[in-house]
Amino acid sequence: MSDTDFRTPLCELLGCQYPIIQTAMGWVAGSSLVAATTQAGGFGFLAGATIAADQIEAEILRVRTITDDRPFGLNFHMFQPNAQQLLDLAVKHRLRAVSYGRGPDKKVIGRLRDAGIVCMPTVGALKHAQKAIEMGANAITVQGGEGGGHTGSVPTTVLLPQVVDAVQVPVIAAGGFYDGRGLLAALAYGAQGIAMGTRFLMTNDSGIPGATLARYLAVRDAEKIQISHLVDGMPQRMIPNEYLAMLEKASPLKRLRLAVGLALQYKAQTGMTLQHAWGVLWQALREDPASVAQTVMASNAPMLLQRSMVDGLPAEGVMSAGQVAALIGRLDSCEQVIQGIVTQARARRLALNQLAVQAA
Repeated sequence: MSDTDFRTPLCELLGCQYPIIQTAMGWVAGSSLVAATTQAGGFGFLAGATIAADQIEAEILRVRTITDDRPFGLNFHMFQPNAQQLLDLAVKHRLRAVSYGRGPDKKVIGRLRDAGIVCMPTVGALKHAQKAIEMGANAITVQGGEGGGHTGSVPTTVLLPQVVDAVQVPVIAAGGFYDGRGLLAALAYGAQGIAMGTRFLMTNDSGIPGATLARYLAVRDAEKIQISHLVDGMPQRMIPNEYLAMLEKASPLKRLRLAVGLALQYKAQTGMTLQHAWGVLWQALREDPASVAQTVMASNAPMLLQRSMVDGLPAEGVMSAGQVAALIGRLDSCEQVIQGIVTQARARRLALNQLAVQAA
């Protein structure tokens, strides 16, 4: 079997060997993880939302150096104080792709497309996929409800074929993927690749503190990795811990006080001005009042993630996780993960082919 067995058009679009994407997890997807993913034949995204403004260009250059200039991507949010900086850097360094949620308008996306940059938003509903394409996206990552972090209620097995049948751009499947069986299934549904966050977080290339990784490895029941609305009012799938238990018991006033405190910490850490903060909220209110809670998350969730993913204090923060965390029992390198996925996908495809021969 050659290394081109699973080379879909997405691989040509992104310049990677395998159609396996590492998502931009906040405080996790730095240059080390992105470089390890890229060198292993996958495609990695830097988490521009949580990398300090004065460090982001150095992180981009570090990936370039480690990987001998292999293609990779950058994630950003338009509500960031340094959003323009990230856009400029993506164009300046001719990054292969950018990923994002809702936010960029047609003008911004047009600038990126004109620079030859693939625009690949992540969506959790068909209508959001269609809107993103209308705005100019030329690839779509579809995350089903099994995924970690902010997620919807529709499972990947329902959402993925729905989007594949409705759009004409490459679709990448996310939410519930961690092995070769998942890759083969996603391709069978019509996707051109898979995107994984939790699987790459749970590697020895992620740089996550041992105390936090131990919490991830200890979860053996997928049902315990539940969705909570307590952090920002939006559904987030997380591993339960002491902090979430405290929020469940806290009064609305206490939760508000905690949220304001975290927002002030985020404002100080990012250099966000009060004028910028109010501007972001006002824009959210005008464009989509339902997205205000999502916008407020920019001031809360990153600080809580930092406690777990950087400070190594899993009891005092939050731990985003897809349900597949319960199926991962050890820490491998990114190379072992990607090669294991490809090897298993080949084996499962061979087994299916043999069934077809026997049936004939």
